[in-house]
Amino acid sequence: MTLYGEERPPADDRPTVQVAAVNWPVEEPVRPAPVPPSGGEPPRSRRFRLLLASGVATAVLGSVGAVAVWAYAGDVPRGTTVLGTELGGRSRTDAARELRAQLDRRAAELTAPIQVRVGERTAEINPADVGLTVDVDATVAAAAAANAHAVDRLVGSREVQPVVSVDVPKLEAALEKLVGAQGRKMTMPAITFSGTTPKVRYPKPSLAVDPEHSAQVVKDGWLGGQPVTVPLVENHPATSADDVDRMVAELAKPAVAAPVKLTTDRGSVSIPPQAIAKGLRFKADKTGKLTPSVDVKQLRAALGNKLDTVEVAAKDARMTISGGKPKVIDGRAGQQVDTSDLGRDLLAVLPQGEGRTVSAKLKPVEPKLTAEKLAGLGIKEKVSSFTTNFTGGLSSPRSQNIVTIANDVKGTVVLPGATFSLNGHTGERGYAQGYRDAPVILDGKLVPGVGGGTSQFTTTLFNASYYAGLQDVEHKPHSYYFSRYPAVIESTIFWPNLDFKFRNNTEYGVLIDTSYTANSVTVTMWSTKIWDSVKTEYGPRRNITSPRTVYLEPGPRCIPANGSQGFTQDAFRVIKKDGKVVKREKFTWTYDAEPRFICAKEPSS
Repeated sequence: MTLYGEERPPADDRPTVQVAAVNWPVEEPVRPAPVPPSGGEPPRSRRFRLLLASGVATAVLGSVGAVAVWAYAGDVPRGTTVLGTELGGRSRTDAARELRAQLDRRAAELTAPIQVRVGERTAEINPADVGLTVDVDATVAAAAAANAHAVDRLVGSREVQPVVSVDVPKLEAALEKLVGAQGRKMTMPAITFSGTTPKVRYPKPSLAVDPEHSAQVVKDGWLGGQPVTVPLVENHPATSADDVDRMVAELAKPAVAAPVKLTTDRGSVSIPPQAIAKGLRFKADKTGKLTPSVDVKQLRAALGNKLDTVEVAAKDARMTISGGKPKVIDGRAGQQVDTSDLGRDLLAVLPQGEGRTVSAKLKPVEPKLTAEKLAGLGIKEKVSSFTTNFTGGLSSPRSQNIVTIANDVKGTVVLPGATFSLNGHTGERGYAQGYRDAPVILDGKLVPGVGGGTSQFTTTLFNASYYAGLQDVEHKPHSYYFSRYPAVIESTIFWPNLDFKFRNNTEYGVLIDTSYTANSVTVTMWSTKIWDSVKTEYGPRRNITSPRTVYLEPGPRCIPANGSQGFTQDAFRVIKKDGKVVKREKFTWTYDAEPRFICAKEPSS
């Protein structure tokens, strides 16, 4: 006999048993009885047997149905217990309610700290701190998943283990704290170069707890109310010490044994072993697997200007002032070694002693700033200009330094949102860049120094950006006040420690144009004018100090000075738009009194 169960809609929450068919075996087929005479009855024995069979069948069906209804009552099979609580014969909702009640009754037991031992250290962990809980819904679902066989449901019984949840990362953190100095991190294998000599770091296994295994051990111990021992497990890197030695012998040493020839359509370049060592990398992943690769960016940097013989640099579009208006001059595309396959091709030939040649194609490189982009930056009108004067004519070293830095900055375009750095733009200003010795302030006195005079250009540039309303990022006024500069709103510069920076805080590009005469230098900013006016209002000078007299050893490095007063003063940048003040920025500086330097021996009193 086979029984098929079908659940009713959730409103009833009880299964219904349906009997599909019952077949009873008989010893012989039933033959038709002789037709009795009219008005007669069948023989008594035949009628008796039919009634008996019918009664027996009805009784059996009735008892089977009753047992089946009992066995299949509820979602959870009869005889199913969880934590000693009978859930059998209940709906899932009732079973969950009963299980939660049981957990409430055992709350003191289940919230008690667990004693955990790792290695030689023991500590208590609060279940709530690591998220230890019984997942009631998952447990009831497991309990409801009874054996489908009718016999099991009729006579079986079983204890279902609760489904326990734990926050594995929190548990891992708690266990790692308990591990402490007993554990150790995995030492990853590495191969690096000192010059062209390979240096190795051999791998070592980690000693730590295994998160997933530890979680199961702690869950089991929590339910059992027993102390837990979590083992420390060694985890070995995927690359062994023998693997490292093999990589050194088969790749690292041969790689730097000789140059590699790089051929292109425009000629060839020799990649020296030193550059190969800079570009060859051996990187370990989180499993400790060491993989070689070529860092093409590092390789290019190590080659320096060697690639200039086969590459053509792209040239940005630029802007110049012609006829009193900005004019765009188109740039040009360049050609650069296509490095997409270079790393792979180099790795293929580096182990070889001969045939160390790779080829590469040249790909076109567009300029970063195209004429179309430059024309769309809104650079159309003069927004500010500032001039400072100098003496000595253009032939003096100081004037030549001013001219050199002015020509370097001329034509620079600062994009919207970009920050301009004067040190970053010019780089180091030394003899190789065309700068000469001229007076600079060092340790509070004027001495000859390369690049003297560039502070005057810096002050001129600072004021041009200041009156354009651009954002001041970094500047530092001089220690002493010089009358050729506006007080407070001026700036010195010194490589590499003192810089001048401003940010283009507008939506338009800014063109820096420079010019000079025999006794002056001018910086002009071109863009789209967004302010009605930018002016300076000064507060009175205060805290006036007088200069002292200092006698210096006479000689070629001694530069006399007349001295100047020291003072503190405020300057306010006032920016107007639509006839209203929209910004008022305060700048304050304190000048030291510049001593009166005399190049002579101090007279005796």
